[in-house]
Amino acid sequence: MITIVRGLFFISLIVNLLFYASSALAQSEEEMRILRMFYKEDELVLAPTRTPKPLSQAAENITVITAKDIEEMNAHTVAEILERATGVFVEFFGQDFGSAATLYIQGSDNRHVLVLLDGVPYNFMNDGNAVTNSIPVGIIKRIEIIKGPASSSWGSSLGGVINIVTKDAGNNSKPAGLISASYGEGNTRDYSAGISGKAGDAGYYLYAGRQDSDGLRYNRYFERDSIYAKLNIPVSSGITFTFTMGYNEPHINHGDIPSYDLTGTGITRAFFTTASLTAEITEELGLEATFYRFKQKFVQGTEVLGTGIYDYPGSLFQNSIFDEKTTGGSGKLVLSHDVHTIVLGTDISHGSLNQRIETGQDLQSLGAPEISESDSGIKKWAVFANDTITLGNLSITPGIRYDRNNVTGSFTSPSIGATYRLGRHTILRASVAKGFTSPPLVFTSGGGLFIDPNPDLRPEKVWSYQAGAESWMSDYLRVKAAVFHHDMKDAIIKELYAAGPPTYNDLYFNKGKIKRDGVELDVETVSFHNISLKTGFAYVHKRLYFEEATSEDNYACNIAVRYDDNRSLSAQLAGNYIWWDRMEEDMAKYDTFIWDINLNKKFYSTDRINGRIFLTVHNIFNGSHYTFGDRKNPGRWMEAGFRLRF
Repeated sequence: MITIVRGLFFISLIVNLLFYASSALAQSEEEMRILRMFYKEDELVLAPTRTPKPLSQAAENITVITAKDIEEMNAHTVAEILERATGVFVEFFGQDFGSAATLYIQGSDNRHVLVLLDGVPYNFMNDGNAVTNSIPVGIIKRIEIIKGPASSSWGSSLGGVINIVTKDAGNNSKPAGLISASYGEGNTRDYSAGISGKAGDAGYYLYAGRQDSDGLRYNRYFERDSIYAKLNIPVSSGITFTFTMGYNEPHINHGDIPSYDLTGTGITRAFFTTASLTAEITEELGLEATFYRFKQKFVQGTEVLGTGIYDYPGSLFQNSIFDEKTTGGSGKLVLSHDVHTIVLGTDISHGSLNQRIETGQDLQSLGAPEISESDSGIKKWAVFANDTITLGNLSITPGIRYDRNNVTGSFTSPSIGATYRLGRHTILRASVAKGFTSPPLVFTSGGGLFIDPNPDLRPEKVWSYQAGAESWMSDYLRVKAAVFHHDMKDAIIKELYAAGPPTYNDLYFNKGKIKRDGVELDVETVSFHNISLKTGFAYVHKRLYFEEATSEDNYACNIAVRYDDNRSLSAQLAGNYIWWDRMEEDMAKYDTFIWDINLNKKFYSTDRINGRIFLTVHNIFNGSHYTFGDRKNPGRWMEAGFRLRF
């Protein structure tokens, strides 16, 4: 409780300082022009209703991160980007270069967060998690984060949605592009090149990149090769075909885990392709149809380290291989007429999972089979509808979706939300939504090492209530606040040895009830003397009711101070803090901010070419922030590089 009070006091102090700073500023017409530019009231978002709508009409709790934001962070992975978003809690496994990470939104489990790339679900079917270090940040145009269930639009997404929108194909016959390269300690390298333009009537965007690191701590490494392509082909007036294709293959050494006498590596291969048709039938009616194919393979290998827990040092402990293939498609009609924007749509997909687990002598001595293999799959279809009704300053968005699959049956997800513009620079938001997440296939039909499948599992479901407001509380200070309550039932809980004889394996059951309550606060200023400030704070109180009630408190704070002379020099100092409320046996340490600084300087500029060099110092003060003692974060390390635009 003391740490919570300290955190609340800290964020309160920052807000008061920002209020004080803003009240001392002199107002001018030029500064007010900048203010209106800063407040992007007409920015469009896709995720809430699956068709572009103004952010000011989105009732959901949404954060948008742009490509410019990503570049200012000098982020190398999606997880590094997301840890700057208020309400998103990112748990790194070592926070090394390219480190794997788990994503939580407002206290949800990781499997409750749906990750989309070009509209393709990126989560693994086997455990519901999304491996985001296989996604290159260079292809990202923006990331839209819905905090809270988005099941009335997207289906299985009890915790929220992270919608990754890729960069557009070019619309100019003269190519434009970006070449980027960096080098840092630990032989850490990040090279990428992207180009867009038009060839005849067809627009294109092409990207290739490679990341490589010997590791910033002992016995870790990371490498990834990535390619991506997008092609827009106009067929006739109002009709366009769009094709995308991406392939990413990260290899990672997670490092040693002495407490468990293990060391491990992981390989992910992700390939996806999409084909979309968009047609403007009339001025008021539009049609879009999309087909996709997604293949993802994950290989996790662990060996016995030799600290004395197991008997065969250097031998195979466990090798897990998950090979998934999904074919799917979606279609939607969008009708815009008077005060209505109506979306009618359908989704359909068929996924298959081949799971193979190989064990070494140590596990076999505990009763594990040498090889276990299973094949499972899931067939899904859904229909959905929503309407954005705009009545002056009031926007109301009702939505509903019906999902059905051959594993857990059907689920209906209604929602309703509203926004109200209270004055010129104040928006009120409120929403109520019912959401769900289907159990992963490992839980229902695949099973695992010492885990039997339970085909009777039902989806976890939640009723969610959120309300918030955002406003320019003074001429130069924007404040966004939200409160939330998530009431979750049929939470999936693992019971040890519940399968009984002869295996006595573990089983998963729908037995838990979880309530999550919390607040979020974002504060940011416009630039004054080329300096702007931004901070965010999120607090979650989570109560689990299963046999006996337990609770935990998590909170996070982000701070960023930015300098930009709008000519040649920019800099950003950013700090991140998360309190995880972990058990003592985890040997965790997270009682300090981790600070990074990124400096950018223009070194070359013509009408066609713009070159900038950058220097980034990570973890300036050698802070310790980790949730498991055997996976400590790196200390201070530096990198430098350049970006060349043409």
